[in-house]
Amino acid sequence: MANPEPALEFAGVLAGYGETIVIESVDLRVSRGETLSIIGRNGVGKTTLLATAMGFTTLHRGLIRLHGADVSRQRPYRRAGAGLGYVPQEREIFPSLTLLENLEVAARPGPWSVATVFEMFPRLAERRRNRGDQLSGGEQQMLAIARALVGNPSVILMDEPTEGLAPVIVEELARSLRRLAEADGLALAHGRARSRPRRLRWTERGPQGRSGSACDADRRRRAVRPPAAGLRVIRRRPWAARPGCVSARPRRTECPSACR
Repeated sequence: MANPEPALEFAGVLAGYGETIVIESVDLRVSRGETLSIIGRNGVGKTTLLATAMGFTTLHRGLIRLHGADVSRQRPYRRAGAGLGYVPQEREIFPSLTLLENLEVAARPGPWSVATVFEMFPRLAERRRNRGDQLSGGEQQMLAIARALVGNPSVILMDEPTEGLAPVIVEELARSLRRLAEADGLALAHGRARSRPRRLRWTERGPQGRSGSACDADRRRRAVRPPAAGLRVIRRRPWAARPGCVSARPRRTECPSACR
C-alpha cells in the first residue's frame, strides 16, 4: 500500500533569519492524524523549524508542502487560510481584548467553535469576559491553543506549549493535547510537550536531526555515553519492561502504545 499523502512536509529545507542559517537539510513528514514531537537542546532550531513552517523566517532553499500544495513562498496569513494553525511560544494574545474577543477574531467555519473549545477548556468559559492581560500564564496558554483551534486547521503547530506552567496546568494541557491527537484527521507537531507522541524528531549536535518512534528516543537517551567534563552520569534503577523496549518512565508497567 502506498504511503498516504503527508499533511505537512519539509523537503531539503534551509532557513533562518536574514542571512543567518539556523536549520539546514531538513526533511520531515507529518501525516493526517499523527503527532510529531520535536525535541532537542536549546538553540538547535526547534522554534525556527515551526516558525519556518508558518512562514516567519527566511527560506533559502527547499520546499514546504501542505496537503501536497507548495506553500514555500506564501505569506503566513495564506498558510493559515490553507489549514495551518500556530501556537507561538510567547502566546501573543491580544491583551486589550476579552478572552471571547480573542477567539472571535480568529474563528473560521468548521467543527471547532467557541463552544467546542470551552468544552475542552472549561476554565476559559469561566473567564470569557476577562481581558487578555487579566489571565494567568496557564489561562493565556489555553487561550492560545483555543484560538488556533477555532481557526479549524488541519495541521496545528505548538511551540513549547507547557513551558513555565504549574504542574497542575501542565497535566490539564497534556490531557487536552491527547484529545487533539485523537481528533479525526488533525495532524499535530509540537516542541517539548509532555504528552507522549507516536513519533519523535530529535536533534543532538545540530539542526539536521533524526526521526523515530518514542521508544527509539528512549533507547538512545538511556544508552551509556562517556560523561562530559564536569558532568555526572546518573543511571536509573532497572525496572520490568517487555522485551525489546526500554522506557524512560519507570512508573509504567508495560511498553507504551507507540512500541506496539
